[in-house]
Amino acid sequence: MIRKALVGTGIAMLLGLLFFGRDMLSYVRTSAGYMKQSINDSVPTEFQIDRARTMINDLVPEIRKNMQVIAREEVEVEQLQKQICEAEGRLGEEKADLLRLRADLATGKETFVYGKRNYNVDQVKLDLANRFERYQTREATLESLRDIHDARSRSLAAARDKLEGMMAAKRQLEVDVENLEAQLKMVAAAETTSKYHFDDSKLGRVRELVADLRSRLEVAARVVDAERYYHDQIPLNEEAPANIVEQVSEYFDLDEPDAEAIARK
Repeated sequence: MIRKALVGTGIAMLLGLLFFGRDMLSYVRTSAGYMKQSINDSVPTEFQIDRARTMINDLVPEIRKNMQVIAREEVEVEQLQKQICEAEGRLGEEKADLLRLRADLATGKETFVYGKRNYNVDQVKLDLANRFERYQTREATLESLRDIHDARSRSLAAARDKLEGMMAAKRQLEVDVENLEAQLKMVAAAETTSKYHFDDSKLGRVRELVADLRSRLEVAARVVDAERYYHDQIPLNEEAPANIVEQVSEYFDLDEPDAEAIARK
């Protein structure tokens, strides 16, 4: 099975060289790029967001590891600073002793008393020379400790800045993922809304029916009012005012007509 696969691969490569020649490698790379992009586009966005969140969470162990390294370095730098302070104290005491012996030898005496013991000039000079050599060695050691302290302090400050930058980037990535998730929900809501299809034709027919009914009722009402207003004969049930003639005569300042004439008319 493996042999057949190898043979098939070889044949494919030969055909590729035959058709594409030296450009076959660029075709393969371009095709691989298109396939990769196609695969990425086919992955759901929700999955990609969850993947991004998982990758952000994977940063936590690395951040904690760097925190431990920085904390350990802080302790060691503090211990180094303490060591430097102690060395500076010892060096100060040794310097004071050197200057004392030098001052004693400068007096020109032949013997000296230290700790209830007598020492001649040669002994004091030899002791001064030994002390001065040790002082120079310790002074050089102290200078080296200071250089080491400065270098490690700068390295520690750079590590702190890098850690703070990493934590700030992690927080920003978390905010970005939350924003992407909110945008995805908005897009999903918009897509859901666009899927709703309402049939307005039925609603329009109901509106037309209601308008028609309203028109019919208005026409019927006007007909009823017209029947009340227009009459083909004088309504017998409604009596005219008894003094209508007198009211008209009084209004126009006319003499009242004879009652018999009105009756004849």
